[in-house]
Amino acid sequence: MTLHPAEAARLLVETAEAGGEAAVALVVGASDEAFLGRRLAVRRTPDGGELRVGVADDVDRALEPVLIPVLQDALSDRRAADGLREVAGPDGGALEVYVEIRRPVQELVIVGAGHIAQPLSHLGALLGFRVVVLDDRPDFATRERFPDAHRVLRVDFDHPFAEVTLHERTHIVLVTRGHRYDYPALLAALRAEPAPRYIGMIGSRRRVRATYHQLVEDGIDPAALIRIHAPIGLDLGAETPEEIAVAVAAELVLVRRGGTGRPLRELARVAERFFGGES
Repeated sequence: MTLHPAEAARLLVETAEAGGEAAVALVVGASDEAFLGRRLAVRRTPDGGELRVGVADDVDRALEPVLIPVLQDALSDRRAADGLREVAGPDGGALEVYVEIRRPVQELVIVGAGHIAQPLSHLGALLGFRVVVLDDRPDFATRERFPDAHRVLRVDFDHPFAEVTLHERTHIVLVTRGHRYDYPALLAALRAEPAPRYIGMIGSRRRVRATYHQLVEDGIDPAALIRIHAPIGLDLGAETPEEIAVAVAAELVLVRRGGTGRPLRELARVAERFFGGES
């Protein structure tokens, strides 16, 4: 029997939660009705291992050399999205396949629940991050202020991550109300194993420079300082909390997807090519 819908859904969710990635292909159109409704899946573990799921009988085995490469390509392409693909079937006819992809769950841990944290939590959730907000003030660390967050925790800033597991998919943004609250979290983030994917801290160049001096005095290898995104965000000329949140969110996308951070107009140069005769 082919992979059941509930099994496919569970595989996608559990794999992403565990830090792996998975893709499921469902045949929704085929010249041979025997192929309709068939599901195959590819699951990749965090250590790079790959498992094929759903090959149960001769029909699945016939589809395997057709569907598995589609799923492997979808997982390898970081920009691939859920949707329909059309491929040649084992019988030479066309297959219409719906592919569903789940990447490893990415977490955004916002340390500080002030004015920047509110729009950043909302943007982070829109971008697909599982958002956790930390603050030591009961009036700030509330569900009402952060309805989009997965968790809102009141913590001791001397031990900010006591209830949060840091890992290689964690993105940490430090936006507390002062350096003395940022610093313990920054120190803990730099010492965490495995290292978080992103560590960003708000602050002026003078404040960042002073922080770097203090980190080195506290035993942090100077080479590790390159891991800190500070001052945080892309240069958008942001001033308001909402604009600053957009600048930070843009840098998070840059880290996740890659890119230059340059205006697309400069990269495409459409006007120059149009008037200059370039192709």
